[in-house]
Amino acid sequence: MTVANNTLARVALTLLAAGGVISALVWAGPLNPPGGAVSSTYKTLTEVEPRIAINASNTPGDADSLFKITQPGSYYLTGNITGVIGKHGIEIATSGVSIDLNGFSLVGVASMGAFDGIYASVFGLTNLAVVNGSIRNWGQDGIDFHSQTAYACRIESVVATGNAEIGFSVHSRSVISHCTSNGGTKGIYAISACTIHDCTVSAASQQGMLIQHGCVVTSSVANANADGFNVNGGTTVTDCAAYQNTGNGFIAYDGTKIVNCTSSSNNLDGIKCVSGCTIIGNTCTSNGVGGANDGANIHATGFDNRIESNHCLSADRGIDVDVGGNFISKNTCSGNTTNWDVAAGNTILVVQGSSAGAVLGNTGGTAPGSTDPNANFTY
Repeated sequence: MTVANNTLARVALTLLAAGGVISALVWAGPLNPPGGAVSSTYKTLTEVEPRIAINASNTPGDADSLFKITQPGSYYLTGNITGVIGKHGIEIATSGVSIDLNGFSLVGVASMGAFDGIYASVFGLTNLAVVNGSIRNWGQDGIDFHSQTAYACRIESVVATGNAEIGFSVHSRSVISHCTSNGGTKGIYAISACTIHDCTVSAASQQGMLIQHGCVVTSSVANANADGFNVNGGTTVTDCAAYQNTGNGFIAYDGTKIVNCTSSSNNLDGIKCVSGCTIIGNTCTSNGVGGANDGANIHATGFDNRIESNHCLSADRGIDVDVGGNFISKNTCSGNTTNWDVAAGNTILVVQGSSAGAVLGNTGGTAPGSTDPNANFTY
């Protein structure tokens, strides 16, 4: 056999072997199909979109609502809703309802005759949620989960603007997060054991946030309201900002804690506390300054407050305490018209800080004027 013939033989054997492998790989099984009826492999419409669209067929309204949800489930909008006088936009009459606004808007009418954008109408409903959309220009609240004491509710990523009364109103054990309210009498109203996170409230004629008992407010902003934050009994507020409110930045009632917040350029007090409050680590600047306005960066009107490690600059008064019985330590005040205005009977030591010369390199400076760990300093 010639060399050429040997080569051809080897190629043929190689192709034959490869064909066997390919044949094994593409073998499709037996030709006889299994017994039984042939079933569809496609998904049903319910499987593709298991939620329920809010419309006249699925959620027909009644005398006081455009749409009414009477069965638990997951609901969503397919377009904007336009309100009419004398009706809520969406009424919820059962627990266990989740509404995805789906990026759409509930738009009210410019009349006090229109009701709430979304309203829980039965006493004591629970497990309600509204997410992802906007609610504007309703004659009462944007979302009202308070009037009938709904609890354990969630409102997330919703914008409420131009509603006549409250942007978001919840009762107890509820969460409001990543929401914005502009206008109305109040931006957010929460009764008890609620969490408010990463929200912005502005242009409310009364309070940006009115927060009652045992709540937590974090990473939120109040701007250009009458009062920014009005918080009560056992509520904790951290990492929040009150700016250019026409009244007070923060008002704290008995047992409230305000920590690591900023309050600046409010017409009255930056932080006003009554009794039993803890005011720690806040920065307050330029409150109560200008024209007929008069205010302090921090103003305690009662007793048993702990005012500690705050930085107070450029107000009518830095720290103003009206009565005795408070503990005041480690604060700094500078540039206020009056840095300290503290009544007798308080625990406080104020020291004029010493100024150092220039420091360059590894050593230098002057002790601030006291080694007492609780001393307050003016500089």
